Amino acid sequence: MRYDRQLILPEIGEEGQRKLAQNKILIVGVGGLGSPISLYLTGAGVGTIGLVDDDVVSITNLQRQVLYSESELGMKKAECAAKRLAALNGDVKVIPYSTRLTEENAKELIGQYDIVIDGCDNFATRYLINDCCLELGKVYVYGAIGGFEGQVSVFNYQGSTNYRTLYPDEKEMTEMPVPSKGVLGVTPAVVGSVEANEAIKVICGFGDVLAGKLWTIDLRTMQTNIILL
Repeated sequence: MRYDRQLILPEIGEEGQRKLAQNKILIVGVGGLGSPISLYLTGAGVGTIGLVDDDVVSITNLQRQVLYSESELGMKKAECAAKRLAALNGDVKVIPYSTRLTEENAKELIGQYDIVIDGCDNFATRYLINDCCLELGKVYVYGAIGGFEGQVSVFNYQGSTNYRTLYPDEKEMTEMPVPSKGVLGVTPAVVGSVEANEAIKVICGFGDVLAGKLWTIDLRTMQTNIILL
């Protein structure tokens, strides 16, 4: 009964639901993007979800990070998120990691999962995710936001392009000063939902996955583009 509305979709059905239940997804960053990603994948019945985030809940998060509440201010995000997701779906095993993804722990963490989904906010972590996924043969679902704009791609899927195809100069990107930039609360909601959708497509094997492509959206104009990589 829980999954009835997606079981009746021919793209998913019972076989797709079994694949979801058997899959393990690691979400790096449980903030604006990680909130909708984790909520919708938990609702969909992904078997195991890991949450990597070393931050605590702050009042400025609540405008867009809908996993959290005022009563959780100052508490560890990964643990608060795991509690919320467990309350949503007891079928899903949720594992919090209250730490940053680093060169020391990345391979060990990523190696335990089938797919890594990007909910982070910096270039260095994305290069680290990308390189570990390439080495370990894992799919990397990438997403980024700023202001009213966002983008999504799927890397290392069936031999497709990777993050370095999009941003080949790591030194330039990681050393470039990043100005403080505002964000509308619904921007990560839209982009994170697209990331979750791409992960479900990869797991269940339907649709046109954003591999070798970059999807972009500007919520001010609702203009979207798909750029071939």
